[in-house]
Amino acid sequence: MTAPAILWQSGEAALATGGSVTSDWQATGVSIDTRTLAPGDLFVALSAARDGHDFVATALKAGAAAALVSRIPDDVAPDAPLLVVEDVQAALEALGLAARERCGARVAAITGSVGKTSAKEMLREALAGQGRVHAAEASYNNHWGVPLTLARMPADTDFAVIEIGMNHPGEIAPLARMARPDVALITTIAAAHLEAFDDILGIAREKASIVEGLAGAGIAILPRDVAEFPILRDIARDAGARIVTFGETAGADMRLTDLRVSEGATVAQVRAGQEAFVLKVATEGAHFARNALGVLAAAEALGADRMQSVLGLGHWMPPSGRGTKEVIHLDSARDGHSLTLIDDAFNANPTSMEAALDTLSRGTPRDGVGRIHRGRRIAILGDMLELGPVEARMHADLARLPAMRSVDVVHCVGPRMQTLWQALPETARGYWAATADEMAARADQVVDAGDIVLVKGSKGSQVSRVVDAIRKLGQRDVRPEKEAE
Repeated sequence: MTAPAILWQSGEAALATGGSVTSDWQATGVSIDTRTLAPGDLFVALSAARDGHDFVATALKAGAAAALVSRIPDDVAPDAPLLVVEDVQAALEALGLAARERCGARVAAITGSVGKTSAKEMLREALAGQGRVHAAEASYNNHWGVPLTLARMPADTDFAVIEIGMNHPGEIAPLARMARPDVALITTIAAAHLEAFDDILGIAREKASIVEGLAGAGIAILPRDVAEFPILRDIARDAGARIVTFGETAGADMRLTDLRVSEGATVAQVRAGQEAFVLKVATEGAHFARNALGVLAAAEALGADRMQSVLGLGHWMPPSGRGTKEVIHLDSARDGHSLTLIDDAFNANPTSMEAALDTLSRGTPRDGVGRIHRGRRIAILGDMLELGPVEARMHADLARLPAMRSVDVVHCVGPRMQTLWQALPETARGYWAATADEMAARADQVVDAGDIVLVKGSKGSQVSRVVDAIRKLGQRDVRPEKEAE
């Protein structure tokens, strides 16, 4: 087995952070969590919900090469391998900046109201096989996630993909300047985090500030279909970026001309200049194909080969909790006694709800099995958070979405979702539960064999507990049902 490559030498890390080391060490990775720390990692003692200094001894015992600290904890020997700095967060940022400086990679930064993490994973797939690709394993897109992703970047990386998110105004630009991307992709603009902004125009301006970090003659990949496109375009122009657009609107540089969703796949016809080609993702959802269009434009802007990128995207499937489709076999002894579960429980806003319900509406339930003998399209929806003063209206408005006409039963979770429950026609109104645990306890009552079940809500609504409860009703198979039979 090949030994892991050295990521940071003690002297190099000390120079980057302005800190001092207690001994020489070499780290093969960077970690902020002792639960996932690998031997050889540099443990970064951040202070968030808990003070990371309380876990330094545990990290060293688990095999950490050293710890990045602002003080020596009482239960750690003074001669333990440490990098001592004034401020741990600032030092992590400095480490990230140094990693970006020493690396010759082409860097893409991704933001948007919906689809950032999916786009990051799509771009990873598109670039795979065209060079060494570095991207975060999870949705590390905040003030510690971006510098951590950069600090973990090997010096010989060819392509890096950095996800950048926000909750409040003024958060994106500093992170973008840290990442210094060659390409900036904005997936879309939608009503998310509205409680921190006056209106959706403020969200658009904040997302567009990602272009402030573009390195040199950078390229901005912008969604042509959104109403806020002129704001994005003008801010990108003012920053001196070259603009590439994608979408279904006439005049988009990379234009989707036809879209078809089928069992286990979404296929789009695309025109770019004089060239027409087919773009496919191995999952159901028109929104995934639209996202893939922007990702393909970003891959090309990074210098990747178009057709290799198209082939890579053909293998992409959504990460867990973001639209993953799986089959739950409720009774392995009975043929077809199963249901299809769409796990979209990680995040939610009105735009992503509409997309998920559209995907559900396209599914075909199975009749003749289960207690009811009639397959149903079922939505279990948790609160959409951070929508501000208009949250009640936005929850109620979901009842009027065209896709809702094809949903047989809607179960609602949380105080905000009660407004949707009240707005639903009685024929579609299922249970309302104040908490996810209450709905999870009803799992065996709300679903049946033959059903297609969507579970979606903001992460804080904890509807992932409903997903877990449904999975426990049987045996899980993550392959599409068509393949699982």
